[in-house]
Amino acid sequence: MAAERLVVIGGDAAGMSAASQARRFKGPGELSVVAFERGHFTSYSACGIPYWVGGDVEQRDDLIARTPEEHRARAIDLRMRTEVTEIDVAGQRVRAVDRDSGETSWTGFDKLVIATGARPVRPELPGMDAEGVHGVQTLDDGQALLDSLDRAPGRRAVVVGAGYIGVEMAEAMLNRGFEVTVLNRGAQPMATLDPDMGRLVHEAMDGLGITTVSGAAVTKILTGPDGRVTAVATGAETYPADVVVLGIGVTPETTLAGAAGLPLGAHGGLLTDPSMRVMGHENIWAGGDCVEVLDLVSGRLRHIALGTHANKHGQVIGANVGGGYGTFPGVVGTAVSKVCDLEIARTGLREKDAKAVGLRYVTATIESTGRAGYYPGAQLMTVKMLAEYRTGRLLGVQIVGREGAAKRVDIAAVALTAGMTVDQMTALDLGYAPPFSPVWDPILVAARKANAAVRQAGTA
Repeated sequence: MAAERLVVIGGDAAGMSAASQARRFKGPGELSVVAFERGHFTSYSACGIPYWVGGDVEQRDDLIARTPEEHRARAIDLRMRTEVTEIDVAGQRVRAVDRDSGETSWTGFDKLVIATGARPVRPELPGMDAEGVHGVQTLDDGQALLDSLDRAPGRRAVVVGAGYIGVEMAEAMLNRGFEVTVLNRGAQPMATLDPDMGRLVHEAMDGLGITTVSGAAVTKILTGPDGRVTAVATGAETYPADVVVLGIGVTPETTLAGAAGLPLGAHGGLLTDPSMRVMGHENIWAGGDCVEVLDLVSGRLRHIALGTHANKHGQVIGANVGGGYGTFPGVVGTAVSKVCDLEIARTGLREKDAKAVGLRYVTATIESTGRAGYYPGAQLMTVKMLAEYRTGRLLGVQIVGREGAAKRVDIAAVALTAGMTVDQMTALDLGYAPPFSPVWDPILVAARKANAAVRQAGTA
C-alpha cells in the first residue's frame, strides 16, 4: 500500500511544526511529507527580528530554530524558494513555481496543511516601493533593512505605525543610533491598549527620546533623484527620513485559500474547527497567522498573529494528520512587548471590545511597584482591570511599567482562561518575597479594587 502524501504550504512555525509532529506519528513508509517554502529560511522567530535589527541578538541565524537540512534529515521533503501559486481542491493537488528557475509543477496530496502566515499592511500610497522603505515580516525583510541602514545617507528614521511592531522597531532604530520619529494614526500608541494606558506608553516613549506624533495619517513617501526615500508626508507635515520602517500591522495571507474557494472569516482568515481542520473540508487543515481563532472571553472569532499560537496550531494539526488527536480551544488575547525599559502587556478585552460584544463592565486602575517599596530598584507599574458588571467575571487586564511588569499578565491570562471572577482572584496564593513583589501583588491590588467596583455597581 502506497504511503499517503501530506503537502504543507509554508515553512515556518505552524507549517513545520505540523510536518514534524505528523512525522513523529507516522514514518516515511506510511506518510510522505512535502513542504513548500517560498523564502530562504525555515522555522525561525519572526518575533525576534526587531531585536536582531536593534543589535540585542547578534546573528541572524540565532533566530533559526531548525534549518532546511535538519528538516530533511527527518524525512521531510522540504522545497525551498518554491512558491505555491494555486490550490486545486477538487483535484487534490497544488501548483508551485521554483522562484529561481521559474519551473512550474503540480504535486498531488491526500492531506493538505495551509500555513501561509500573514503579510504586512502596506498602503497603496505614492513612494511606498521606494528604496529605503521596509516592512519587517521575514528574515529576508530584516536583512534587507540592515543592508539599507548601512547605505542610509543620514541617521533619521521614521516608523509608520505604533503597534507592537512599530514600538519594537522604534527601539531598534534608537539602538542603532538613529533619530526616531513614530507616526501614528491613532490618538495614542499601542491601539491594543485602552487610550488611557496608551498615553502612558506615549509619555514613556517621549522620555526615551522617541518623537511620537499622534493623528498622523501618511499620505505619501517623498524620494530624491536617486529614488531613495527622503521624507514622509502626512496631511499637515513632512518628516525627513533616511529610512522608513512600516509597523502598521499584518493581515492574514489567504490569497491562495480565497482563490481556491476555502471559507474565510470577517478578518480575512481561514475558518477552522477545533481540530484546525478547514470548515467543510475533510483533508485540509490550516494554522498560524492565516487563520481566525476563538476568543474565549468574548466568544467571537479574531485574528491574532503570534508565534505561540502558530506552534500550538502546528502541534494539533500534526497530531490529527498523523492519526492522533488534538484540539485548539482558543485564546484570551495575551501579548507582551517593550520599548527600551518600558514593559507593555495586555490580555482579554479592552473597553471597546467589551462594548462591541454588548458586555457591561467596571474598571479599576492602580499604581503599585514590582517589588516591596523599600527594596532597592522598586519601580512603578500601572495595572488596569476590567470586570463584568454584577457577575465580577474578569474580562481583561492591561499593564504598563518597568522591570517585572509585563509577565504579571500571565496571572490574568490563567484567570481569564479559568473564567475566574475578580473576587476569586483576590484569594490567589501568589509568590511573595520583597525582591519580587509587595505583600499585595499589583494584580491582587487591582483585583481588590475591581471587586469593590463590582459590589458598588451592584448596589447602584
